[in-house]
Amino acid sequence: MKAASFLALQPLIGCSTQVMPMEGKPLHHTNRGFRNYPVTPPHGTPGFGFMFNRMKAFFRDPDIPSGHVINEAQALTDFNNSPDSLSITWLGHTAYLLKIDNKTLLLDPFLSDLASPLPLGPKRYVPPGISLANLPTVDGIIISHNHYDHLDAETVENLAEKEKIQVFIPLGLKSFFTERGYTQVFELDWHESVDMDGLTLTALPAIHFSNRWINDRNETLWCSWAIRSTSGSCYFAGDTAYSSTLFREIGRTFRSFDMAIVPIGAYNPQNVMKSVHTNPEEAIQIANDVKADIIIPSHWGTIELTDEPHWEPPERYRKFALKNGISDNRAWIMKVGETRTA
Repeated sequence: MKAASFLALQPLIGCSTQVMPMEGKPLHHTNRGFRNYPVTPPHGTPGFGFMFNRMKAFFRDPDIPSGHVINEAQALTDFNNSPDSLSITWLGHTAYLLKIDNKTLLLDPFLSDLASPLPLGPKRYVPPGISLANLPTVDGIIISHNHYDHLDAETVENLAEKEKIQVFIPLGLKSFFTERGYTQVFELDWHESVDMDGLTLTALPAIHFSNRWINDRNETLWCSWAIRSTSGSCYFAGDTAYSSTLFREIGRTFRSFDMAIVPIGAYNPQNVMKSVHTNPEEAIQIANDVKADIIIPSHWGTIELTDEPHWEPPERYRKFALKNGISDNRAWIMKVGETRTA
């Protein structure tokens, strides 16, 4: 059981490897795949206590605060009644339905029970805001990276009308989708853009890593996304650590976003997580750096990945926002299944 749990967590905690840049390629390309650039220090190795807590988490569910999840029937009604110009529905963790410019995009689909390749791994303690069986028709899928809590094979495998769905992914993930029946698949490197019938999608740097098993570390790229149209704009951070240089440059380039989806959970212990995940305060700083009007916290309230208490991330997030003069109208905390309009 201990070994199985460790393997299940490898995609989430990773390990360091020796890499070298490739001549004639961007600096984040290496002889082993990809790396963060500027180069970030490796994160620490989790100890026995961390691994023991992860194993215990599989056999327990936290007490869910009243109102954290809304009824699925209500979620579907609210989604269907929301404007197509710019609205967002939280499905849990970092999975969202984003309506923008008359299109529906599915961000980082994870709607199954386990975020793991093995039966002993991180599991949902709340259901998806809208289940896979009732998921509305989507026009596009956007993926930040290949970790199981962001790219769920069961969800991808069972979406309807795959041949009509456009898929936007970082480098190296095309076969994951073509092998499952998708035909309109667009792989992007950092700073590359693609047009989706008037909607512009740009892959941007993030500070993270990739792998789905123990022997494919950083073979595929990870990224954040700028999603822009004449009717609105959204910055989707995916999963990332903080860098003032990186995110302020994104803010200078794009000038503003209507909303930013930023990760607030999975930050303790800091010696392990700081170089790959943001805490709530850093997440708010990302949104400020990219000049987003509305801040939407993600990566919390759905599965237990690390040691912080389940409901600490939104408490720290709200406290820091209010301390810095950011009202609840700007610093949202959404319920699972909730739809809001920018």
